[in-house]
Amino acid sequence: MRRESPFEALPEYLPPGRLVTPQRSFARPARPTGPALWVSDEPLPDAGTRWIELFAQHERTGLYPLLLDTLRGDPGRPWHDGELKPPTPAGAIDMLTAEGVLRRFWDSVVPDSEDGAEEEPSGPWPGLAPPGVGGPDADTAAAFAESLGASRHWLLGLVPATRGADSVTLCGWSGPINHTNHTQEISAVLRSWEERFGARVVSVGFDTLQLSVAAPPRTFEHALQVTAEHLAFCPDNIWQGCGDLEMYADGLLDEDSWSFWWD
Repeated sequence: MRRESPFEALPEYLPPGRLVTPQRSFARPARPTGPALWVSDEPLPDAGTRWIELFAQHERTGLYPLLLDTLRGDPGRPWHDGELKPPTPAGAIDMLTAEGVLRRFWDSVVPDSEDGAEEEPSGPWPGLAPPGVGGPDADTAAAFAESLGASRHWLLGLVPATRGADSVTLCGWSGPINHTNHTQEISAVLRSWEERFGARVVSVGFDTLQLSVAAPPRTFEHALQVTAEHLAFCPDNIWQGCGDLEMYADGLLDEDSWSFWWD
């Protein structure tokens, strides 16, 4: 029996849009096997409201919504141009742990104190931060999507994914390519943040990612522990941002959204 495409039952009320397949020139050496996501034809003035509606239906439809941004000055990239990798299956994420991924990232960006490094921080991976405490995940996600939608127009995307953490891998996104070429590593960390901090993927850009966070750190000590994870996950966020770990940690206190950018 032929397996139905996950896009055969798209909601009827969607705006004009298209199914996007990774282009072969971007997908080498792998071969694209079909559409990776649905994307609206134009940025929408009500994308935030639409995201909230689709997010509420996600468990029924199996399609996870994303507010999609493009490369500044080139609105076709990466979504309409299919500048995507062939989707990696969710099973590749299942094989990873956030602890293992972040430890490897940490070792690649933080100097070893035994080598005489004077930079801060230095030394071995400090381990995962404990979970946060907060309110309903869906309410926080909806409020953040509404805020983003009110600030500007966004493309709307739908990805066949059981959870938002997996959507960035299953759509073939390669935004963090200068940090990792294996987006399943990003998803493994996002899964853990979903569970520990009530994080939900809301928007994805050419090389950016924005999450709602229902259970952020409430103490400075906890925020410093989370900062270590952010440093490993996206070092550009800090070194090309405020450049100071304590200042960055202070900005995480009670903050209900996290934004990341990879150079």
